[in-house]
Amino acid sequence: MGLLEIGALLLLLMLLMLSGGVWIAMTLAIVGWVGQAFFTTTLPGKNLFSAFWETTASWELAALPLFIWMGEVLYRTRLSEQMFDGLSPWLSRIPGRLMHTTVLGCGIFGSVSGSSAATCATIAKVALPELERRGYNRDLALGSLAAAGGLGILIPPSITMVVYAVAADASVIRLFLAGFLPGFMLMGLFSAYIAWWSLRHPDQVPAPDAPTTLAEKLRRSGSLIPCGLLIVFIVWVLVAGIATATECAAFGVLGSLVIAAAGRQLTWKNFWEGLTGATRVSCMIMFILAGAAFLTKTMAFTGIPRELAEQVIAMNLSPYQLIAVLVVVYLVMGTALDGISMIVLTSAVVLPMIQKAGFDLVWFGIFIILLIEIAEVTPPVGFNLFVLQNMTGVDSNRIAKVTVPFFICMLVAIVLITVFPGIVTGLPNWFMGAEL
Repeated sequence: MGLLEIGALLLLLMLLMLSGGVWIAMTLAIVGWVGQAFFTTTLPGKNLFSAFWETTASWELAALPLFIWMGEVLYRTRLSEQMFDGLSPWLSRIPGRLMHTTVLGCGIFGSVSGSSAATCATIAKVALPELERRGYNRDLALGSLAAAGGLGILIPPSITMVVYAVAADASVIRLFLAGFLPGFMLMGLFSAYIAWWSLRHPDQVPAPDAPTTLAEKLRRSGSLIPCGLLIVFIVWVLVAGIATATECAAFGVLGSLVIAAAGRQLTWKNFWEGLTGATRVSCMIMFILAGAAFLTKTMAFTGIPRELAEQVIAMNLSPYQLIAVLVVVYLVMGTALDGISMIVLTSAVVLPMIQKAGFDLVWFGIFIILLIEIAEVTPPVGFNLFVLQNMTGVDSNRIAKVTVPFFICMLVAIVLITVFPGIVTGLPNWFMGAEL
């Protein structure tokens, strides 16, 4: 049996188990075990242990439960409600109104967390209950949260960008600068779709608030001060070099607790409920991450990703044909691998092809990041889908369905940066000069 046939068989097994209601993390681990036990000569038990340990012992992953705890504090102490009250008069004239807060919140928080999972989980915890309480369409909220959560790896700083920079021997600073304009462009595409959908379905959007004067808007904007101070504080400790991106999470929790206590909204009850809620969500996400890491090891041992890349080489394609085929290849790999693994397992084969075709390696880094974002919302292993499923109880296939329009927005973004590469390379070239 060929490697691609083995990959198709494992994918089919995964789909059958997920459709049968097996836990997501268990499904990933079982498929990984089957792949190693029957199609490799390695020891699956040893690799299972190492995959679970390496994943959960990660220093970068320490930020995840802390950011989720910060979101729980905002949710349980009415700070999030105050934030929405402050935004409401300013967004009342925009089609979609407060629905745009999912995109805006993910964009801002993503610039701090650098993690797709942390961004998706935290903003979902804060925004989703408020949007549902105010009568906004739940499907649109879920779709926008699943897609916009990926902004955490596109808007710097980003752990995934650092991994790519090491693999490609590219400048981390140039990659960080290259991520800003595509990130803002993608936020604009998401918001444009929300506005268009809201105009098409006016009956599913709450009625706008009564017109207010500028003085009233400014007065109500005072509700934004607590959350605004928290965001500024987190960004400041990062930019000032006081904390790393991971340590910012601890400062975020500290800041949210201090602000809640200062506003006399923090009690022992909501403190304990927030802590236990963050623990449950964090354990769920880490369990899934560990299962995905074990499945990634299986893919590496079988050599399926490298086989896919070598199949592309054998086609002898033109530059833009190569890009089109790589889009398909990475989308296929995204159904079974996390983003960092996609980079690590294919870089040795794909990067020489890209250089030979004449593409800028920094541009290709953003190209891959966008494809990884798409992988986050692609069944059966779309990680943001799993996060939202476990937080809301909505089936991941349902969430995937309502995310399709945002999926298309991300494909449009890939087309735009391919046709107009200056969207990616313009900012780093302007700040640092063009590379020779």
